[in-house]
Amino acid sequence: MTALPQAIQPSSFPWADYAGATFALGLTVGADAICSGHSGAVIDREAGRMVVHGGMGEQTAVAYAKQEAILSAAGLGWSDVTRVVENVTLGGLSDYAEVEQVRRSIFGAHEPTVVTIVVDRLVRRQAWVEIEVHATPGGGEALVVGTGGGESWLRRDTVRDGHDGAVYLPTLLPIAADGSVIAQGDVVGQYFACLERAGELLGQAGLDLSHVVSTVDYSTPATRERYPKTGRARRDLLGPVFPGAAGILMSDLHAPDVLVALEVVASRHTPVAVNPGWERYDTLTYNPGVRAGGTLYMSGFAALDMDTQQALCPGDLRGQAEATYDAMLLTMAAVGSGPEHLLTTVEYVLPDALPDYRVVADVRRDRLAPPYPASTGIVCGGLLRDEFLIEVVPTALVPSGDAP
Repeated sequence: MTALPQAIQPSSFPWADYAGATFALGLTVGADAICSGHSGAVIDREAGRMVVHGGMGEQTAVAYAKQEAILSAAGLGWSDVTRVVENVTLGGLSDYAEVEQVRRSIFGAHEPTVVTIVVDRLVRRQAWVEIEVHATPGGGEALVVGTGGGESWLRRDTVRDGHDGAVYLPTLLPIAADGSVIAQGDVVGQYFACLERAGELLGQAGLDLSHVVSTVDYSTPATRERYPKTGRARRDLLGPVFPGAAGILMSDLHAPDVLVALEVVASRHTPVAVNPGWERYDTLTYNPGVRAGGTLYMSGFAALDMDTQQALCPGDLRGQAEATYDAMLLTMAAVGSGPEHLLTTVEYVLPDALPDYRVVADVRRDRLAPPYPASTGIVCGGLLRDEFLIEVVPTALVPSGDAP
């Protein structure tokens, strides 16, 4: 049987006490590590609360120091890192160069795949950056070698593989080699450009777009009406097994005139669609889940009645979180996975729901099981349905021998 994920427990973690949390600091899966998102927040023991000090550089250094402690407890280091996700707030974006400077000083000549997500804000209001890390002994294989420190962060090209044949692509933006924005004012044209860029990078890695298992699309509220038309790009370029997908709205993105950004993961394994029996997906350009090897990549789930297409529990964050996690667990059950197999969750929460966000931890405690997944919480500018307060994008292990 597949070995279950194990919580990484550093002997010393002075920045916070995470006892009782419904997420792991990080998980090991065999020799690999998947770490939760960590910010520059530290505990003020006299005040009994988490606080954030310093500017972007200092916050980034603290976030990476946390990740170093977690990786070290798993017997890994910076040269083993395959993928870094830097969630940067709109308020901190002007100082993003400081994030890059800290990262480069840490990694030196080693080039992990770097994904930069521009978010409205983080759960800790004063935090400007939150960092996620994946690692594999030896750092996986560099399938496409980046241009190093001189590359523009708006058009990266480092592609690495990692846990269970995952192939990590950098942030995909509609930006040409000369730095110009492609298809200005046209979200569908920009979506095509992002997928075409993904195809170029995968081609250099010896793969193609049929290997894509997961996409998360970031767009803006201004493009909401036109956004459904991006399905044409997915239908034309992806498949034959459509990947899992999520569509998240942020108030603004990486650069002026950028209307969409994509976060894409592919796999060396052949994708297999996973569906508990929901007919709504028969006409869509994404699946509720995609199995690739021993990993289940899932779409974003929200509180949706899969038969009637109606939003559930309007205005009720707890009820929506329960419906969301139940849909996720039903998809996992279709491949024989249970709560103990859950690897990661990214929770996108609306600002209006943030005062009640603690109730989601209660739902996770009821629905999930220790060691709990590696997790990140993001405050977004909106979701594709006005009624939704939360959307969750998960991944899970698939037990050996249990085929969909």
